[in-house]
Amino acid sequence: MSPATTSTASTKQKVARLAVWSIVVALGVLGLKLFAWWITGSVALYSDALESIVNVVTAIAAVWAISISHRPADHDHQHGHHKAEYFAAVFEGVMIIVAALLIMSQVVQTLNEPRPLEQPWQGLAINGGAAVLNAIWATILIRQGRAARSPALEADGHHLMTDVMTSVGVIAGLILAVFTGWNVLDPLLATLVAINILVQGWKIMGESLSGLMDKAVSVEENVRIRDIVSVHSKGAIEVHDLKTRIAGRATFIEFHLIVDGDMTVRESHVICDRIEEALKAEIPSVRVTIHVEPDDEAKLPPGTSAIPFA
Repeated sequence: MSPATTSTASTKQKVARLAVWSIVVALGVLGLKLFAWWITGSVALYSDALESIVNVVTAIAAVWAISISHRPADHDHQHGHHKAEYFAAVFEGVMIIVAALLIMSQVVQTLNEPRPLEQPWQGLAINGGAAVLNAIWATILIRQGRAARSPALEADGHHLMTDVMTSVGVIAGLILAVFTGWNVLDPLLATLVAINILVQGWKIMGESLSGLMDKAVSVEENVRIRDIVSVHSKGAIEVHDLKTRIAGRATFIEFHLIVDGDMTVRESHVICDRIEEALKAEIPSVRVTIHVEPDDEAKLPPGTSAIPFA
């Protein structure tokens, strides 16, 4: 087994393991938040717990999507299954929006009859512990999701971090409600929670749909790709029509390589292999397509630039 294959297998196992642990953590946090809501009767804590139910559902969806995305290419999906993770991220955005609507329905009921909180300090302490657990796990998911180029893991991490900020805001607001006796703050805080997660859900859906639409690599990554190709294209005359797209962990790169019209197929193939190996060494899960053309297809006059890009 080659080092690249071993690295891919290791990344796959790590992502799958993190996705499964996300379910365990989400269930633990949900239990803590439901208990905090149960002993206080706070609609704001209820809204916080409801968001954690979404976390459980989306964590399960992420496990499914990640398992699908790591499947090798087959007859029906010859470019692989990388985009499966985007569907999980879109589903997470939809679930967040549903949670926001459910929270608002509870807010409407509570606004008509605001009531004092029961055992507020115990409930807030429990909710605070759940927030700390969420913050630690969200940081892990975001970092590992970026390193493994896993949209599902990273989206889950960002949502959890939003959940943490929500919990902090709810706790601060409820402390104020306890000290002032303004019971109306409870449903008002729940309203802010609903708006916050609604915006986050929309953002997650937008980013995932962008991935489904074959978004190109960033400007910085594009420059890095061009530099790699330039350095390793010795023997070629020009490179043009460079195109990129991202599908989950995979980066697809294609371009036209201009060579001397009298160059043999074997000689041009050696140049292509050299460029492809250099790209694979620098960019994880890259797929390279090179179209070789004779020099009469060049777009720049001979000797125009030392850099072979048109």
